[in-house]
Amino acid sequence: MNNELLEALNILEKEKDISKDTLLEAIENSLITACKNHFGKSDNIRVNINPETCEFHVYAEKTVVEEVEDSVLEISVANAKMINSRYDVGDIVNIEVKSREFGRIATQNAKNVILQKIREEERKVLFDQYYGKEKDVVTGIVQRYVGKNISINLGKVDAILSENEQVKGEVFQPTERIKLYILEVKSTSKGPKILVSRTHPELVKRLFESEVTEVKEGIVEIKSISREAGSRTKIAVWSNDPDVDPVGACVGLNGARVNAIVSELRGEKIDIINWSDNAAMLIENALSPAKVISVIADAEEKTARVVVPDYQLSLAIGKEGQNARLAARLTGFKIDIKSETQAREAGDFMDYENEYEEYEEEEYYEEEPEYEGEPEESEYEGEPEYEGEPEESEYEEEPEYEEEAGYRDDSEYEEEGNGND
Repeated sequence: MNNELLEALNILEKEKDISKDTLLEAIENSLITACKNHFGKSDNIRVNINPETCEFHVYAEKTVVEEVEDSVLEISVANAKMINSRYDVGDIVNIEVKSREFGRIATQNAKNVILQKIREEERKVLFDQYYGKEKDVVTGIVQRYVGKNISINLGKVDAILSENEQVKGEVFQPTERIKLYILEVKSTSKGPKILVSRTHPELVKRLFESEVTEVKEGIVEIKSISREAGSRTKIAVWSNDPDVDPVGACVGLNGARVNAIVSELRGEKIDIINWSDNAAMLIENALSPAKVISVIADAEEKTARVVVPDYQLSLAIGKEGQNARLAARLTGFKIDIKSETQAREAGDFMDYENEYEEYEEEEYYEEEPEYEGEPEESEYEGEPEYEGEPEESEYEEEPEYEEEAGYRDDSEYEEEGNGND
């Protein structure tokens, strides 16, 4: 009997993931319950169980008295001395209780106690197991449609994919494997109730963590994410290693990594952009693939004014405003998008340009015009006064020097000398 009990406990521990100590505790409680049903009291019942061999003994502790008033709690001196002559009044005698003496009702109650404990522990183990996976992605097998909801088998427990958490247009076949995001795990009397989702933005983030090693290791961080399930998702990524390109790591060789995620999401488009602490740069990246002329962002008001080329306006806004809407969710800014023509007609396009210049390179644009128009540089290039200096003009003419007046005086001086000789 003990070997059979030991084997049964080992099987339960392996299959149900219930510890043997918990099962032995359940057996102990069941024996105490059986004694209470059989004798009417169980305050003096003690159970000894060997966890190695599962051998158990049940004892009733009785007090030795001169005259017995309660046979369940007391024993006479004469009967106690028959067990051991050393017993005297006031001593405690352990009387072994044979479980075979229990009646059918007591035995059935003991069995129910054990089964109830096993069920409670099983529910608790399942709850703890899936509660640890809350906010994580699991793989489930589609079982059947329950109205507009879908029953998903997660292995040891079933989950419910409600209509609100289903991607519009997705249809699943029984036995099909799908990825799910666990929203919440609730403990109920019938076991854990698990709510899952296919529309939550965190589903995409968890898929990137499982697919991209750099994201899982923390080298590349997903800073922000916005999603319209079934249509398009935008994620902003940042690299903690300057040698690692965050966008390239998420895309993978020939798009292998991102294509695996797109395939799991049934063709949902994914835009991956670089995160920036500069709000204007982040908004410009978020509006990709549209090109942007200027972005004026107000960090305090969380608003931004964006000007795009005329031919890029529809691309920046997107179909039914989707691109602008996702960019606003991604950045947390309220974005006002205008075309270049609209901005000029509104009369504030120059304001955009001036503010953008001040925001980006205010000092550079202030210094450069002054340097190019310096008066010294202008005079040096023309040099009109230097070429026509009056001193240089008089030097070129020198009429008295050309007539060699001094040379004639010298000749005369020589003739006069010769005459004197």
